[in-house]
Amino acid sequence: MSRASDRAYSQIRRMILRADLVPGEQIREEQLAEVCGVSRTPVRDALRRLEAESLISRNESQRSFVAEWSLEDIAEAFQLRALLEGRAAKRAATRITAEQVRSLKACNRRIEAAISGDTPDINPFLESNRIFHATIMQAAASVRLTNILSSIVEQPVVLRTAQQYDRENLLRSHNEHQELVAAFERRDGDWAESIMAAHIHRAFHAYADVHQRELVDAPDVAAA
Repeated sequence: MSRASDRAYSQIRRMILRADLVPGEQIREEQLAEVCGVSRTPVRDALRRLEAESLISRNESQRSFVAEWSLEDIAEAFQLRALLEGRAAKRAATRITAEQVRSLKACNRRIEAAISGDTPDINPFLESNRIFHATIMQAAASVRLTNILSSIVEQPVVLRTAQQYDRENLLRSHNEHQELVAAFERRDGDWAESIMAAHIHRAFHAYADVHQRELVDAPDVAAA
Protein backbone atom coordinates (compact mmCIF):
# COMPACT_ATOMS: atom_id res chain seq x y z
CA MET A 1 0.00 0.00 0.00
CA SER A 2 1.18 3.54 -0.77
CA ARG A 3 1.56 6.27 1.81
CA ALA A 4 -1.42 8.05 0.25
CA SER A 5 -3.54 4.92 0.71
CA ASP A 6 -2.40 4.54 4.29
CA ARG A 7 -3.17 8.21 4.99
CA ALA A 8 -6.63 7.92 3.43
CA TYR A 9 -7.31 4.70 5.36
CA SER A 10 -6.33 6.23 8.70
CA GLN A 11 -8.34 9.39 8.15
CA ILE A 12 -11.51 7.71 6.88
CA ARG A 13 -11.35 5.11 9.65
CA ARG A 14 -10.99 7.88 12.23
CA MET A 15 -14.01 9.68 10.72
CA ILE A 16 -16.11 6.52 11.09
CA LEU A 17 -14.96 5.81 14.63
CA ARG A 18 -15.71 9.38 15.68
CA ALA A 19 -19.11 9.23 13.95
CA ASP A 20 -18.20 12.04 11.54
CA LEU A 21 -19.46 9.47 9.04
CA VAL A 22 -22.56 7.86 10.51
CA PRO A 23 -23.94 4.33 9.97
CA GLY A 24 -25.90 4.09 6.74
CA GLU A 25 -24.29 7.18 5.21
CA GLN A 26 -23.20 6.78 1.59
CA ILE A 27 -19.48 7.06 0.96
CA ARG A 28 -18.61 9.54 -1.79
CA GLU A 29 -15.10 8.94 -3.08
CA GLU A 30 -14.60 12.38 -4.58
CA GLN A 31 -15.50 14.12 -1.31
CA LEU A 32 -13.24 11.84 0.74
CA ALA A 33 -10.39 12.36 -1.74
CA GLU A 34 -10.70 16.10 -1.19
CA VAL A 35 -10.87 15.77 2.59
CA CYS A 36 -7.86 13.42 2.67
CA GLY A 37 -5.85 15.42 0.14
CA VAL A 38 -5.32 12.44 -2.17
CA SER A 39 -6.65 11.16 -5.49
CA ARG A 40 -9.58 8.76 -5.71
CA THR A 41 -7.36 5.69 -6.20
CA PRO A 42 -5.93 5.75 -2.63
CA VAL A 43 -9.48 6.31 -1.34
CA ARG A 44 -10.65 3.18 -3.18
CA ASP A 45 -7.76 1.21 -1.68
CA ALA A 46 -8.68 2.52 1.77
CA LEU A 47 -12.34 1.60 1.32
CA ARG A 48 -11.41 -1.97 0.41
CA ARG A 49 -9.44 -2.28 3.64
CA LEU A 50 -12.30 -0.79 5.65
CA GLU A 51 -14.76 -3.16 3.99
CA ALA A 52 -12.57 -6.08 5.11
CA GLU A 53 -12.86 -4.72 8.66
CA SER A 54 -16.68 -4.54 8.35
CA LEU A 55 -16.65 -0.75 8.71
CA ILE A 56 -17.81 -0.29 5.11
CA SER A 57 -20.48 -2.25 3.22
CA ARG A 58 -21.42 -2.33 -0.46
CA ASN A 59 -24.86 -2.75 -1.99
CA GLU A 60 -25.74 -4.61 -5.20
CA SER A 61 -24.89 -1.56 -7.31
CA GLN A 62 -21.44 -1.45 -5.65
CA ARG A 63 -22.11 1.80 -3.81
CA SER A 64 -20.29 2.05 -0.49
CA PHE A 65 -21.93 2.91 2.82
CA VAL A 66 -20.83 3.16 6.43
CA ALA A 67 -21.79 -0.22 7.86
CA GLU A 68 -24.84 -0.56 10.07
CA TRP A 69 -24.77 -3.22 12.79
CA SER A 70 -27.85 -4.86 14.27
CA LEU A 71 -28.11 -5.42 18.02
CA GLU A 72 -27.47 -9.11 17.34
CA ASP A 73 -24.24 -8.21 15.52
CA ILE A 74 -23.20 -6.00 18.43
CA ALA A 75 -24.01 -8.73 20.96
CA GLU A 76 -21.83 -11.21 19.09
CA ALA A 77 -18.95 -8.72 18.93
CA PHE A 78 -19.14 -8.13 22.68
CA GLN A 79 -19.35 -11.86 23.39
CA LEU A 80 -16.23 -12.50 21.33
CA ARG A 81 -14.45 -9.60 22.96
CA ALA A 82 -15.35 -10.91 26.44
CA LEU A 83 -13.86 -14.31 25.61
CA LEU A 84 -10.72 -12.95 23.97
CA GLU A 85 -9.98 -10.10 26.35
CA GLY A 86 -10.75 -12.40 29.26
CA ARG A 87 -8.15 -14.80 27.91
CA ALA A 88 -5.72 -11.92 27.40
CA ALA A 89 -6.22 -10.75 30.99
CA LYS A 90 -5.50 -14.27 32.25
CA ARG A 91 -2.25 -14.40 30.25
CA ALA A 92 -1.31 -10.89 31.31
CA ALA A 93 -1.66 -11.72 35.01
CA THR A 94 1.38 -14.00 34.93
CA ARG A 95 3.44 -11.85 32.52
CA ILE A 96 2.73 -8.25 33.46
CA THR A 97 5.66 -6.09 34.57
CA ALA A 98 5.76 -3.64 37.46
CA GLU A 99 6.04 -0.81 34.94
CA GLN A 100 2.89 -1.98 33.15
CA VAL A 101 1.00 -2.15 36.44
CA ARG A 102 2.08 1.45 37.13
CA SER A 103 0.82 2.40 33.67
CA LEU A 104 -2.57 0.82 34.40
CA LYS A 105 -2.81 2.70 37.69
CA ALA A 106 -1.93 5.98 35.95
CA CYS A 107 -4.60 5.35 33.31
CA ASN A 108 -7.21 4.72 35.95
CA ARG A 109 -6.24 7.89 37.82
CA ARG A 110 -6.82 9.83 34.60
CA ILE A 111 -10.16 8.07 34.16
CA GLU A 112 -11.14 9.02 37.71
CA ALA A 113 -10.21 12.66 37.04
CA ALA A 114 -12.20 12.65 33.79
CA ILE A 115 -15.40 11.42 35.43
CA SER A 116 -15.18 13.33 38.71
CA GLY A 117 -16.31 16.74 37.48
CA ASP A 118 -19.85 18.06 37.41
CA THR A 119 -20.00 16.91 33.78
CA PRO A 120 -17.90 13.82 32.93
CA ASP A 121 -15.31 14.48 30.21
CA ILE A 122 -15.81 11.57 27.82
CA ASN A 123 -12.85 12.09 25.46
CA PRO A 124 -10.14 11.71 28.16
CA PHE A 125 -12.13 8.79 29.56
CA LEU A 126 -12.10 7.06 26.17
CA GLU A 127 -8.41 7.69 25.53
CA SER A 128 -7.33 6.45 28.96
CA ASN A 129 -9.66 3.46 28.62
CA ARG A 130 -8.08 2.63 25.26
CA ILE A 131 -4.56 2.80 26.72
CA PHE A 132 -5.63 0.71 29.74
CA HIS A 133 -6.88 -2.14 27.56
CA ALA A 134 -3.97 -1.82 25.12
CA THR A 135 -1.52 -2.17 28.03
CA ILE A 136 -3.20 -5.41 29.09
CA MET A 137 -2.92 -6.74 25.52
CA GLN A 138 0.75 -5.78 25.48
CA ALA A 139 1.29 -7.61 28.77
CA ALA A 140 -0.51 -10.69 27.42
CA ALA A 141 2.20 -10.88 24.74
CA SER A 142 0.08 -12.82 22.24
CA VAL A 143 0.29 -11.68 18.63
CA ARG A 144 -2.50 -14.10 17.72
CA LEU A 145 -4.91 -12.69 20.31
CA THR A 146 -4.05 -9.13 19.33
CA ASN A 147 -4.66 -9.83 15.65
CA ILE A 148 -7.98 -11.54 16.27
CA LEU A 149 -9.21 -8.79 18.57
CA SER A 150 -8.24 -6.09 16.08
CA SER A 151 -10.59 -7.68 13.55
CA ILE A 152 -13.59 -7.31 15.88
CA VAL A 153 -15.13 -3.96 15.15
CA GLU A 154 -16.42 -2.51 18.38
CA GLN A 155 -14.73 0.85 18.79
CA PRO A 156 -17.68 2.80 17.33
CA VAL A 157 -19.84 0.94 19.84
CA VAL A 158 -17.48 1.80 22.70
CA LEU A 159 -17.64 5.47 21.68
CA ARG A 160 -21.44 5.49 21.43
CA THR A 161 -21.85 3.56 24.68
CA ALA A 162 -19.49 5.80 26.63
CA GLN A 163 -21.24 8.92 25.36
CA GLN A 164 -24.49 7.58 26.87
CA TYR A 165 -22.98 6.42 30.18
CA ASP A 166 -24.37 7.97 33.31
CA ARG A 167 -22.09 8.63 36.26
CA GLU A 168 -22.97 5.28 37.83
CA ASN A 169 -21.76 3.35 34.78
CA LEU A 170 -18.61 5.45 34.51
CA LEU A 171 -17.80 4.78 38.17
CA ARG A 172 -18.44 1.06 37.71
CA SER A 173 -16.01 0.99 34.80
CA HIS A 174 -13.39 2.73 36.93
CA ASN A 175 -13.97 0.34 39.83
CA GLU A 176 -13.71 -2.71 37.57
CA HIS A 177 -10.37 -1.39 36.34
CA GLN A 178 -9.27 -1.12 39.96
CA GLU A 179 -10.19 -4.76 40.50
CA LEU A 180 -8.25 -5.77 37.41
CA VAL A 181 -5.17 -4.00 38.74
CA ALA A 182 -5.58 -5.81 42.06
CA ALA A 183 -5.79 -9.16 40.23
CA PHE A 184 -2.66 -8.35 38.23
CA GLU A 185 -0.75 -7.35 41.37
CA ARG A 186 -1.60 -10.75 42.85
CA ARG A 187 -0.87 -12.51 39.53
CA ASP A 188 -4.24 -14.23 39.74
CA GLY A 189 -5.16 -15.16 36.18
CA ASP A 190 -8.57 -16.65 36.95
CA TRP A 191 -9.60 -13.55 38.89
CA ALA A 192 -8.39 -11.23 36.11
CA GLU A 193 -10.23 -13.27 33.48
CA SER A 194 -13.54 -13.22 35.35
CA ILE A 195 -13.37 -9.48 36.02
CA MET A 196 -12.53 -8.68 32.41
CA ALA A 197 -15.36 -10.85 31.07
CA ALA A 198 -17.85 -9.23 33.44
CA HIS A 199 -16.49 -5.77 32.50
CA ILE A 200 -17.17 -6.40 28.80
CA HIS A 201 -20.60 -7.95 29.39
CA ARG A 202 -21.67 -4.97 31.50
CA ALA A 203 -20.56 -2.64 28.69
CA PHE A 204 -22.78 -4.55 26.27
CA HIS A 205 -25.82 -4.23 28.50
CA ALA A 206 -25.18 -0.48 28.83
CA TYR A 207 -25.16 -0.28 25.04
CA ALA A 208 -28.30 -2.44 24.72
CA ASP A 209 -30.14 -0.24 27.23
CA VAL A 210 -29.35 2.84 25.13
CA HIS A 211 -30.43 1.00 21.98
CA GLN A 212 -33.74 0.01 23.56
CA ARG A 213 -34.44 3.55 24.79
CA GLU A 214 -33.81 4.90 21.30
CA LEU A 215 -36.30 2.42 19.84
CA VAL A 216 -38.92 3.48 22.38
CA ASP A 217 -38.27 7.18 21.83
CA ALA A 218 -38.14 7.00 18.03
CA PRO A 219 -41.09 8.71 16.32
CA ASP A 220 -43.68 6.45 14.71
CA VAL A 221 -43.20 7.41 11.07
CA ALA A 222 -46.10 5.23 9.89
CA ALA A 223 -48.48 7.08 12.19
CA ALA A 224 -47.34 10.53 11.04
